[in-house]
Amino acid sequence: MSLEQQIHELARATRDASRIVAAMSSDQKNAWLLRAAERLEAAKDAILVANERDIAGAQEKGLAAPMVRRLKLAGGKWETMIDGLRQVAALPDPVGEVSEMRVRPNGLRVGRQRIPLGVIAMVYESRPNVTVDAAALCVKAGNGVILRGGSESFHANQALGVELRSALEDVGAPADAVSVVPTTDRAAIDHFLKLDQFIDLVIPRGGKSLVRKLKAESTIPVIAHDEGVCHVFLDASADVEMSRSIVVDSKLTQMAVCNGLETLLCHEAAAERVLPTVLKALHEQGVELRGCERTCEVFAEAVPAADADWSAEYLDKILAVRVVRDIDEAIAHIQEYGSEHTDNIVTNDYANSQTWLRRVNSSTVGVNCSTAYSDGYRLGLGAEIGISTSKLHSFGPMGLEELTTRKFILYGDGQLA
Repeated sequence: MSLEQQIHELARATRDASRIVAAMSSDQKNAWLLRAAERLEAAKDAILVANERDIAGAQEKGLAAPMVRRLKLAGGKWETMIDGLRQVAALPDPVGEVSEMRVRPNGLRVGRQRIPLGVIAMVYESRPNVTVDAAALCVKAGNGVILRGGSESFHANQALGVELRSALEDVGAPADAVSVVPTTDRAAIDHFLKLDQFIDLVIPRGGKSLVRKLKAESTIPVIAHDEGVCHVFLDASADVEMSRSIVVDSKLTQMAVCNGLETLLCHEAAAERVLPTVLKALHEQGVELRGCERTCEVFAEAVPAADADWSAEYLDKILAVRVVRDIDEAIAHIQEYGSEHTDNIVTNDYANSQTWLRRVNSSTVGVNCSTAYSDGYRLGLGAEIGISTSKLHSFGPMGLEELTTRKFILYGDGQLA
C-alpha cells in the first residue's frame, strides 16, 4: 500500500471511529481518560526510554537547545501530563449542552446544542506531551483525532499512542478514535491536508514555517498556533518587587514555550526606579539582555538590541528590553512587533489597567500576573490543545468547549413556514 493510500485509510478509519465517539456517554469517555492515565503510568519506564532515544537523536542531529528541552517528558512534565488526563475527566462534558432557547412568535422553540467538530488533525513539533493532551481533549469533546508529531519525537509519540489506543479498547471504544501517523515521512502531511471528506479541522502547533505551510496548502480549515512574541509592560506606577517577580517568572518558568516573555517594555518614568532591580535579577540568572539605548544607560550589562530583536521569539535565555514614553507607545510597539499571543501590564494605576485590557487585543491579556498563565492547565481547562493565534473560531488557549461547535435545534407542534 502506498503512503497516500495508508493516510487515506487512516483518515477514513478515524472518521468512522469519530462517529461512535460522538455518541459516547460522558461516563465512558471519562473511563477512557482514567484508564489511559493508568496505562501510561504502568508503561512509564518504556515510554521514557523511547523519549531518551528521541532526545539522543535530536542532539546528534544538532537540534537547537530549546527544541531539545521541549522533547523531555521526565520530571514535572510527566506528572503534569498524567494529571491533565484526570483533570479533563473531572471537567463538565460540553457535548449535548443546550443554550439560548427562545420562543418565536408562532410558538416554535429555537435553541443551540453543542456537538463535536468531527475529526481533528494535529500537526506539532517536539513536545510529545501534546500527544496525550490533544487526544484527551479531542476525545472528551466527542471527536476523533489524527496526531502527527515531529520526527524528533517519533518514538515517544508511538509509545504514547499505543497506550492511548489500548485504553480505548479497554473501555469498549474504537482504538481508531486516536490515530498516530506511523511514519516520519513529511509527505504524509501533504496527503491528509487534502482529505477534507474525512477531516474537519487542522491545528498546526509549531514554528512559523510549519504554520505557514499548512495554512497555504490545506483544503481543510486551519486554526493556527503560531509563535509567541510575548510582552510585559512596566507602567510608571509599577511596584519594584512585583515587577521583578513577574518578569523573572514570565521569562524563566519555561523558556522553551510560546507563553514565555520575549520583550520587556518599561515606561520611561520607571526606568531608573524599576529596571535596574528587574534586569539585575535576570542577569544573575544568566539571561542575555538586549536593550535600547536608554536600557543600556540604566543597566551597563545590557548589550545594544538590533531591529530584529523586537520581533524575535528566542525560547532561550535572551530578552529584548525597551524603554517607551508611555502606555500608548507600549501598545503601539506590541501592535507593530507582537504576535497577538500574550501581553501583560504591571501597574498600580487602575485606569491604565483598564486601558490595557481594552486596547491590547492579544489572545491573553493580563494585569499584574505572569505570562505563564496563558496556559490551559493554569487557566483551569485541564489541558489545552494549544494556544490559538487565529481569531476564528477560537482565540487563546483551547480547551474542551473550543473543540465543539453548535447546531440549531427546533421544537415545534406543527409550525409551517
